[in-house]
Amino acid sequence: MIGQILASLLPVFLIAGCGTVYGRYRRPDIRSLNTLNMELFVPLLVFAVLADREAPLTDYASLALAGLVVVLGSGLLLWPLVRLLGLEAKTFLPPMMFNNAGNMGVPLIVLAFGEQALPAAVVLFIVEMLLHFSVGLYMLDPRTPLWRLLRMPIVLASLAGLGINLADVSLPGWLLEAMNMLGGVCIPLMLFALGVRMLDIDFDDWRSGVLGAVLCPLSGLLLAWPLIAWLDLSGVAAASLWVFAALPPAVLNYLVAEQYRQQPHQVASLVLIGNLGSLVVMPLVLWQVFEHVRPMAG
Repeated sequence: MIGQILASLLPVFLIAGCGTVYGRYRRPDIRSLNTLNMELFVPLLVFAVLADREAPLTDYASLALAGLVVVLGSGLLLWPLVRLLGLEAKTFLPPMMFNNAGNMGVPLIVLAFGEQALPAAVVLFIVEMLLHFSVGLYMLDPRTPLWRLLRMPIVLASLAGLGINLADVSLPGWLLEAMNMLGGVCIPLMLFALGVRMLDIDFDDWRSGVLGAVLCPLSGLLLAWPLIAWLDLSGVAAASLWVFAALPPAVLNYLVAEQYRQQPHQVASLVLIGNLGSLVVMPLVLWQVFEHVRPMAG
């Protein structure tokens, strides 16, 4: 059991650690790397996974619904507490809702449960991204036009991949292989970028950061528990949802807060202390998954 957990987590934190060490001395232009990743490598991976006929997407409809409920439900679940504590909802709630499904979720799910879990990880990632760039932006500025979604490469790649899969169109193997190879770059690059971002931790607002590090995975797990039973999820789908629900806040929350001038330093504390907290949370969640869910049997 300990060996399985270490085999899943060590590559994630070693690659992120390489980013932290390299960034400490070289300070790479991480924004350009993230732009390249989100505009080219991630869309190629998403398209290749969704367009592959060997991954019947209709099998993941319940998982997509569960992911949607976890994201939106976390905000609804924590909203009364945020009001009670006198916190700024626009600052605190988005990082609690929109988790690190890209930088950490996809690599961790694949490493923990094998390549067979890649479609499930991508489906959850797409759900989180679409909600972040629709509901998330609307939360910060209700005047944000939702048509901006159609300008995002990942959205266009998702729609195209879904269309090809559902139309039962077969793409040439060499084309899918090339896309998978290029798309595969995004997973280690996400982790490397996360490591570089860890250098920007701001401990000035550590209290809200620690509070977020507890509430973010706790709210997700409280929602995932009944959803797995209600939607009859099992195997890889159930295991992936447990990991997805426990993920820390997405680094993207900080970039969006910076763009909208919504207390970016406090959001940075929520994001980065939350990701440090995952060093404790994720081993416990994986231990429960390997003990009870038996993901490889799914």
